[in-house]
Amino acid sequence: MTNIIKLRIRNLKKSFGSKVVLDGVNLDIYEGKSLVVIGASGTGKSVLLKCIIGLLKPDSGVVEIDGKNVISLPSYEREACMRKFGVLFQGGALFDSLSVWENVAFGLIADRDINRSTARSIALKKLAQVGLNEDVANLSISDLSGGMQKRVSLARSIANDPKFIFFDEPTTGLDPIMTNIINKLIVKCTRDLGITGLLITHDIGSARKIADRIAMLYHGKIIWEGAVNKIDTSGNKYVNQFINGEAELR
Repeated sequence: MTNIIKLRIRNLKKSFGSKVVLDGVNLDIYEGKSLVVIGASGTGKSVLLKCIIGLLKPDSGVVEIDGKNVISLPSYEREACMRKFGVLFQGGALFDSLSVWENVAFGLIADRDINRSTARSIALKKLAQVGLNEDVANLSISDLSGGMQKRVSLARSIANDPKFIFFDEPTTGLDPIMTNIINKLIVKCTRDLGITGLLITHDIGSARKIADRIAMLYHGKIIWEGAVNKIDTSGNKYVNQFINGEAELR
């Protein structure tokens, strides 16, 4: 079966003043597969993600979604492409003033003009997919534990049945048990729904559980990319240092 490239990134560059953060990033993300970008804190993973989803404008390069370079599209066409995306932000980005179900349905009501009754029904279905029942729907975000808030964020990211989903350090701040639960939910949601996924993380344990393929970002470039089961034999000294948590290169 031929792999279909759903998202292609070529020679993507981004600097802030004299600081070069992305220095010619190249990546292909295949339909229905999950790519995890690993790298130490401060290496530009979040900047890469923000350039892809349009929160930052790259200095140069190409971001193709289904063959269209979204960077050069008029704003209205770019917004249409962005509607194919679901995003789970590192901090969750939930609204304290809204109930759980309203958070999940926020994009449906705001962007698609769906009535509240229909939006609530969709929200309940998405909450069920992440293991939350109807009892939590009317709760406030402040009533939830950190792990439950992550589940709500995940439910919101799949509420519009996206073709792509992006995860920004989704297990940061969670204990090992909840981290494992969220990892399994991400795998279940993306594979059950056939979603193409991109996840950025410094957690190699999560990367191993979620990824079909792994790429490592180092000094603004992708220095290695391959199947998840190949990372231990990458032959790259920087990859080896990262996955083994070594203070110094060998």
